[in-house]
Amino acid sequence: MKYRSTRGSKENTLNAPAAIIQGLAQDGGLYVPLAFPKANFKLEDLPKLSYKQISAMIISLFFDDFSKEQIKSAVINAYSEQWDDRSIVPIEKHDDNFYMELFHGPTLAFKDIALQMLPQLMTRAVQIKKIDRDIIILTATSGDTGTASMRGFANQNGTQVIVFYPEGGVSPVQLKQMLSQRGNNLRAIAIKGNFDDAQTEVKKIFNDKTFRTKLNQNGFQFSSANSMNIGRLVPQISYYLYTYGQLVRRQEIKLGDKVNFAVPTGNFGDILAGYYAKKLGLPINKLVCASNENNVLTDFFNNGVYDKRRKFHLTNAPAMDILVSSNLERLLFDLYQEDSQEIASLMNQLTQRGHYQVSGEVFSKMQDIFAAAFASEDEVKAEIKRIYDYDRYVIDPHTAVGSYVAHQYQQKSKDKTPMVIVSTASPYKFPETVYTAITGRECPQTGVAAIKKLHDELGGQLSIGVRALFDHEPHKEMIIDPSNMEAEISSILNLK
Repeated sequence: MKYRSTRGSKENTLNAPAAIIQGLAQDGGLYVPLAFPKANFKLEDLPKLSYKQISAMIISLFFDDFSKEQIKSAVINAYSEQWDDRSIVPIEKHDDNFYMELFHGPTLAFKDIALQMLPQLMTRAVQIKKIDRDIIILTATSGDTGTASMRGFANQNGTQVIVFYPEGGVSPVQLKQMLSQRGNNLRAIAIKGNFDDAQTEVKKIFNDKTFRTKLNQNGFQFSSANSMNIGRLVPQISYYLYTYGQLVRRQEIKLGDKVNFAVPTGNFGDILAGYYAKKLGLPINKLVCASNENNVLTDFFNNGVYDKRRKFHLTNAPAMDILVSSNLERLLFDLYQEDSQEIASLMNQLTQRGHYQVSGEVFSKMQDIFAAAFASEDEVKAEIKRIYDYDRYVIDPHTAVGSYVAHQYQQKSKDKTPMVIVSTASPYKFPETVYTAITGRECPQTGVAAIKKLHDELGGQLSIGVRALFDHEPHKEMIIDPSNMEAEISSILNLK
């Protein structure tokens, strides 16, 4: 299958391995299929298939340059003993809604689903393309992507991972995870600023032709582990198909019934995977876009104007503290009928003016598919408490954003369609907020000590991934100005 940039000509294409390796298109756009594939499955197949089988099916559909043997071994390696639940994605029912748990991987967040797979795809792509340069995974993170990409690529031959994250903008547990990851090819560096500052600078570095040439001369090549990379996005489609199949198998719904998915999202990758699942024929009624107080997406889906010129909030759902949602570009490309010039214009307006407005026709399409709302920090805590009081089920703050928005949507719209809430992280990743929400008392500790405090309150057995947080001492945090990111990369790689 061929891939093109959302901002470039459809004559200028790459195959899947090249698109995965490159990560971000050289014109600043994101790679999308030249022709969106037709489903290689029937709806009635889904209840019979395991997660691994569905994953292999989706990978082979979008990345047909990889052999069956390569895909099979990639899936086995990505979804094996590092998961604490054999199903990979268990589905829980609480308060008449379904919670799709995506946090049973090694770093306790949904990013593991894709970032255990991406290194497998990347190493095989390098073999297919016969690349003799080291791949530098350059990534901005609001918390979870950094940890999951470092864990996924740790000690992978021919790769180095350089992660930039906002100082003070990730949770204590997220910070400990990043600074404790073991691997001689890993770096995590804080920047003075927020996630958008880190992401903007990463994109700028990717598109710096002089620096790219210098990298190549020194035997290196950039790629990304962000959801900007198509190899990170495509594996996420699988859990929408798997969840639907499991609901049919459990007789919660009938084959062909529509479902809603409420997705807590900042960078728009997770919910875009749901949109792609819908394009493949999954009977999705509404994709409910759930934001925290950085509610730029809520406003966008409700009025058609994307405006990043607003106050940036550090919230208790920090992985969603984002004002520039990169993957929205792929959705707009689709809704604008693949008009790359229009997309380039909109993205230029966002960069130059800080805002843009979509056409009436596109806005109408958006409203047919999406609903959107947001949750404040107090509403997040109240939702954690509400769900816990219902039947002692514990959710993290990001899942609480999705759960709160789903509940509000159901009450206001009277939509009776079965609702799946995308549960994106373990509550033990954000123990301070969860403890306060459940007990009504401030948590006296942070980080690992707060995990112990929360566990004392909840009881039960800690998962392997949570227990691993107690094992390693973190490195000392390094903090730089965003303007020094390129120089820091040069220093790490000893560029001449």
